Amino acid sequence: MQKPPAYLGTIIALIVLLGWATSTVLLMRWQVSWANPSLYFFILLQMHLYTGLFITAHDAMHGTVSSNPNINNAIGYTATFFYAAFWYPQLYTKHHRHHRYVHTDADPDYHKGNFIQWYITFIRNYLSIWQIIFMAILFNIIKIWVPQPNLILFWVLPSLLSTLQLFYFGTYLPHKGEHNNPHQSDSQSKNHLIAFFSCYFFGYHYEHHDSPARPWWLLWKMK
Repeated sequence: MQKPPAYLGTIIALIVLLGWATSTVLLMRWQVSWANPSLYFFILLQMHLYTGLFITAHDAMHGTVSSNPNINNAIGYTATFFYAAFWYPQLYTKHHRHHRYVHTDADPDYHKGNFIQWYITFIRNYLSIWQIIFMAILFNIIKIWVPQPNLILFWVLPSLLSTLQLFYFGTYLPHKGEHNNPHQSDSQSKNHLIAFFSCYFFGYHYEHHDSPARPWWLLWKMK
């Protein structure tokens, strides 16, 4: 199998970032109408793009966005900041703890409770009060120029929905229950179209743990 060009990861990351930025800017001035079916499509589109931001940051944590550490980390910092003002070094540390101690008490992503308990623990583990304060201040500044319904529907709501998308397909489904494999991970059934739209192939989770240096856009080849 021919190895992809070294710069391809950076190009794909920039496409995701620019796609999210372009969509967000355009939707801030879109005329909201509850009767327009496009409204619900745009919310789902924004959710998917927000998920793409986090997946891009995740790839940066594994050094797969660029072989140049400065470029790789710059994109990681940018993606996590745009997602919800997350601090990239903190996410980096916790994510690598997840890989090192997967499915144990030392795993920051693992919880033995039900879906809701696990999700609440997951969010509390990553969300800080300073982050909430910063996002609240930013919201109130931006709404001076942007209609509040647009901000809520295309900026706040999609980011919240994407946390559910990331958690359900990238943490809960792969790691719930017990597994008879060294990575303590399940994997989504092979359907590349569903795998992409559900979570950028991240549902192929055993494959990710088995080959963490493989970027999201190549995970499908491991199926």
